[in-house]
Amino acid sequence: MGSEGLLQETYIPSTGDEVAKVYDFLAAHEAKRGERPPAQYFISGPEPGDQVHLPEEMYKLLLQVVSAMRAGLAVTVAPLSQTLTTQQAADLLGISRPTLVKLLDDGQIAYERINSHRRLLLRDVLAFREQRRRAQYEALEAMSVDIDEEEGLDVTLKSLKETRRTVAERRRRRG
Repeated sequence: MGSEGLLQETYIPSTGDEVAKVYDFLAAHEAKRGERPPAQYFISGPEPGDQVHLPEEMYKLLLQVVSAMRAGLAVTVAPLSQTLTTQQAADLLGISRPTLVKLLDDGQIAYERINSHRRLLLRDVLAFREQRRRAQYEALEAMSVDIDEEEGLDVTLKSLKETRRTVAERRRRRG
């Protein structure tokens, strides 16, 4: 396959029930076994015995694409290099390039310098994104407050302010 196969492409779900058949097969496969079996997935061609093993990463990709198309959503596949520029990494993280550069300077994401340019490994950027996502969920959990209807709104708001102060203090100590 030449470089023409590496272009960004958007796929619109078909109106037929082909996507539903694939989704039903994949869902039944996982439901039947309770937990996911070791990756033993294949794509078959038109001839008997014409098949190739499908790695687990590709199976997960296929499952995600089929689930999205079943929900009536279009799917875009955009190849990424294993090495990213700072702008590509910032776009992937949904932050500005200057914010990314600050994270790099603070040592929060590994990078290498090639001449005057910084390059980041895709796996390091994805690991940082997952770490940041976990930290955000933990912060949300820490800020949650059980509302007791008998205590009243004032007591609940006071408890929430104390929780926010505690979280902010923890953040200051880390930074």
